[in-house]
Amino acid sequence: MKKPDMEDYLQEGIYGSRQTKPGERKQYLGTLRERVLIALTKGQVMQEKGQEELVALMKSYQDANLLLNGDVSYRFLSPYMDLAEKHNIHHSTVSNQETHSEFGAVLTLAYAIEKEHIRIEEQKEVGESSEQNGWTDFFKSLFKPSK
Repeated sequence: MKKPDMEDYLQEGIYGSRQTKPGERKQYLGTLRERVLIALTKGQVMQEKGQEELVALMKSYQDANLLLNGDVSYRFLSPYMDLAEKHNIHHSTVSNQETHSEFGAVLTLAYAIEKEHIRIEEQKEVGESSEQNGWTDFFKSLFKPSK
């Protein structure tokens, strides 16, 4: 590794210190993917989905941190803050005007855990499939065979 020179000091002064994987940090509210236990999208936070999984992980990992997206309204974040306080989990709100993350809440650790599935998959609603069946039924009713 080379010795830092004047150009390195200037670059650090202008742009700040270098970070590993800055794109990944922006996506996961300031942390790395390898440290994430669970990540809830903004929609899931607003609909209060995934709270059971979040509580189970909070109970298992007492040293976790809950990162909440500052773009989401406080009234949606408040129940998650209450859960974190109830389980003695440190929580903080991340507000970055330059980037927009799809995640509303991220439960993370200070060390790498490499958990494979960090997202909660949303089940497709019955209404979507019934809409497709509605069109199919409509066309079938148009072309009924005559008796």
